[in-house]
Amino acid sequence: MKAAKDSCAQTERITVRLPDDMLAAIDAECSRRVGNVSRNTWILEAVQEKLSRANGGADKQSDAARGN
Repeated sequence: MKAAKDSCAQTERITVRLPDDMLAAIDAECSRRVGNVSRNTWILEAVQEKLSRANGGADKQSDAARGN
């Protein structure tokens, strides 16, 4: 899959296909959080959490993953 580079930051834009029920679950989790948490932020946090666990729990969370 080729990703398009985002010109405003050092990120890449990708397309992810998720089942409707998974999106509904993500939306429900976002709405439970204080403030306005987007799907993108929630997914970034989930990916970062998985990567952190895979790397022995090292906290390598970037500002982008935190939504800052």
